[in-house]
This record gives sequence, structure tokens and C-alpha cells, in this order.
Amino acid sequence: MTFVVTEACVRCKYTDCVSVCPVDCFHEGPNFLVINPDGCIDCGVCVPECPIGAIYDAADLAPDQLEFIEINARLAAEWPVITDAREPMADAEVWAEVKSKRQFLDESAVI
Repeated sequence: MTFVVTEACVRCKYTDCVSVCPVDCFHEGPNFLVINPDGCIDCGVCVPECPIGAIYDAADLAPDQLEFIEINARLAAEWPVITDAREPMADAEVWAEVKSKRQFLDESAVI
């Protein structure tokens, strides 16, 4: 299996995970990150780096997060690779507390 960025990342986009990835498998969208399942080597070093716990092994996803397997795969094919950590979104701290954010995921390719 691979690791998956889940709903918790939406409108936060913390990038601490990006700088530790040894294979550059993170891709950046307007308000969310995804992991390319074809590039992920399942090392898991990104998991403890995420300050909001948005990254999971696909085998451990909660049922309401399973759609993010497909979302990560699809958007990784569309969005550019991100290799360096950047500042999170301006209101990330506020959005980190919001639980249901799927409807706010911006899937456009423009960053």
C-alpha cells in the first residue's frame, strides 16, 4: 500500500512532510497536498511530520476517508511536484480544527 493525504489537509496545506520525503512524491494543489501512489516507497517518514495528522497508510484509512486514495492518485497526475517546505495557508490554524472539509477541496490545477 501507499500513504495518503486525507481530508484534514484541506485548507491547511502544511508542508513539513514534503521536506522529509526521500522520493519527492508530494504534489501541490491550491489548498491541499497529495501523494503520488506510484512514487511513494511506503517509508512513512512523512506521517509524524504532519502537524495535523493528515497522512495515513492506505490500509489504515477510516471508511469516510477511503475516497482520498483515488483523489491522491488522480490529482498527483495533474498537480506539480513540491519538493520544499513552504508556509501553510494563512488561516491554516483555524481550518485545522474543522473536521468535515471535503467540500472545500479545490481540485483546480492552478496554484
